[in-house]
Amino acid sequence: MSAAEVRRFLERHGLRANRDLGQNFLCDPELAGRLVELAGVTVDDTVLEIGAGLGILTRALAARAARVVALEVDSGIVAALRAEGALPANVELRHADALTEDLAGLASVRGPVRLVANLPYAVSAPLLRRLLDLRGLLVDWSVMLQREVAARLMARPGSRDYGSLAVLHRFTTDVSQELRVSPGRFFPRPKVQSSFLRIRPLPEPWIAPGELAAVERVVRAAFGQRRKQLANALRGSQLWTGESVALALRAAGVDVRARAESLDARTLLEIARSLPPVPQTVP
Repeated sequence: MSAAEVRRFLERHGLRANRDLGQNFLCDPELAGRLVELAGVTVDDTVLEIGAGLGILTRALAARAARVVALEVDSGIVAALRAEGALPANVELRHADALTEDLAGLASVRGPVRLVANLPYAVSAPLLRRLLDLRGLLVDWSVMLQREVAARLMARPGSRDYGSLAVLHRFTTDVSQELRVSPGRFFPRPKVQSSFLRIRPLPEPWIAPGELAAVERVVRAAFGQRRKQLANALRGSQLWTGESVALALRAAGVDVRARAESLDARTLLEIARSLPPVPQTVP
């Protein structure tokens, strides 16, 4: 489906790309097939797809996987795909928002489950965080992201992109960039480059089951005020006293003048474990 064909499809159904939903439709079937290969999809897999769009990637997934459950938040797109019978029989198309849908329930099926998505740029960060909670159910997840978000995901200490997103993924996953994708592969043409990443749960994650939420509070507080020294940022969150922060930094061997962006994930994890737990009632 070329960009012109995408335009005609939308016009037939009185639709247009919704900027608020971050819609940039993949319009290159050859690239879709390549993405399926890079995602490691096999004939035994159930694949969850977030953002079916016009079904280009959905059809490529269905050609390889046993079953595809495709989520699409735009009711008009869902109606158009159903009206044209555009998807194969092994695809279940759902009108659903991936930010609120029971993804764990969808992933709790017999056999291997993977997730593949052309993530809407506007909501990619919260969706990536949701996927971390599915790491015990998914073989892996492969996602198309705005290149700037991909850079944040893979950033290392000391870089301007380094922050909580990178640290939380480092605790639990291995992230690899599989492909860079130019704007011309989408309609409408985005103003940014894209990256296709494959994210695999670590066989031995750094954190214990149920620990991520508690550690996340510390990490987000640490990076919440990037210009501040770590000690001041943690105290400023009002979740811990100055004394408890000082003790945690000392236990981790961290200078009180250090900033979060200069510390690796191992050190941040050590600090998090040295701080008193925060009651669950605290947001």
